[in-house]
Amino acid sequence: MRQRLVRAAAAAVTATALLMTLSGPVAAQTAGTPAAVPAPAVAPAAGTGTDWLHTEGNRIVDQQGNRVWLTGANWFGFNATERVFHGLWSANLDTITRQMAERGINIVRVPISTQLLLEWKNGQAAVPGAVNTWANPELQGKTTLGVFDAFLGVAEKYGIKVMLDVHSAEADNSGHVHPVWWKGTITTEQFYSAWEWVTARYRTDDTLVAMDVKNEPHGKQSDSPRAKWDGSTDQDNFKYTCETAAKRILAINPEVLVMCEGIEIYPKDGSNWSSTSAADYHGMWWGGNLRGVKDHPVALGAQQDQLVYSPHDYGPLVHQQPWFQGAWDRTTLERDVWDPNWLYLHKDGTAPLFIGEWGGHLDNGPNQKWMTALRDLIVENGIHQTFWCINPNSGDTGGLLGYDWATWDEAKYALLKPALWQSGGKFVGLDHEVRLGGTAATTGISLNDLYGG
Repeated sequence: MRQRLVRAAAAAVTATALLMTLSGPVAAQTAGTPAAVPAPAVAPAAGTGTDWLHTEGNRIVDQQGNRVWLTGANWFGFNATERVFHGLWSANLDTITRQMAERGINIVRVPISTQLLLEWKNGQAAVPGAVNTWANPELQGKTTLGVFDAFLGVAEKYGIKVMLDVHSAEADNSGHVHPVWWKGTITTEQFYSAWEWVTARYRTDDTLVAMDVKNEPHGKQSDSPRAKWDGSTDQDNFKYTCETAAKRILAINPEVLVMCEGIEIYPKDGSNWSSTSAADYHGMWWGGNLRGVKDHPVALGAQQDQLVYSPHDYGPLVHQQPWFQGAWDRTTLERDVWDPNWLYLHKDGTAPLFIGEWGGHLDNGPNQKWMTALRDLIVENGIHQTFWCINPNSGDTGGLLGYDWATWDEAKYALLKPALWQSGGKFVGLDHEVRLGGTAATTGISLNDLYGG
């Protein structure tokens, strides 16, 4: 087990006093002082920096053991055919990133494809055609990899952390529809090697603090291929795939968080994966079914404290699931849907939960009722989350930005705002030195501001 920074009672009074004004679920706790850490044998060493995170029970904490709350949003496009953030065809990268930080988004989940990672790995990054260089003169001549690097720099400037998500095998706007992590010429081994390459490239950059192994593995009982979850080493077993990918990622950077999503269906008691009858399975949103963890947990040994489970959840405007039929409310959702599929992991203290996608249109009706219920659950339990999404061009959900990529949907942002980490009227970032919003920010603070350095 690698060394951790131990708690110190001397700092407890200061940290507790600072936390008295905390709004949200992160309660007062002792701060810490660093233990001696051996000098790296080679340079640059993996995990260089001060902002790496790990888990303790169902919490995510910093290197001093101080609890943190990851609250952010998704910004897609690198996963699509454009191979770069959507919106850069009209808006400025720095401006959008700064606005996200000023409004309390402390982490951005960035969907990407295995295909694009392999292009980067093989030196085949191209200059994207979807970047307006009049609006983004600083991106003139930059490849897709150059734009991503520029984003990491801007994110660091404004105190935002980043998570990478392999959203699809191929660079395809609809690539997430494919149920598994291999497709066409892209093999499972290439999927692993792509993760190894990108982890190695950024292993010293603590702006990139988390890796979401694969977006929404899914498939029903009669689909082929489809993702399952069991104790086997079969190609379609996502539990084994996530475990394998995590071990290969953590062998390179043992300080990065690894997110493991769920699947779509799971056999009921007395049934198994050989059944082709829908009645033999519990159904759920793509990526949202983590029932299998109870019997087959992802096991990372000494690095178990880097694992976070990451379900997705949506409302009736995305799909009229059975639990939205008839009378329903937060009580029935928690009892019949969230508890058995993923919330039990938080309640049992098994691991932290990070809801990687949730969001939708405000309809002043059932969808908004669902959004409010899940938002309240997130706030009351301190569940980590990234809202779907910044982009206005998500057909099922809409976004936080309007189609001009400049105007914010203030009503939707008002619904999200209570689920963004705040203390004393300020948004809290995940960087120890840089305030959320930048060094001169008036709306955000850093972890050192909160916990007393």
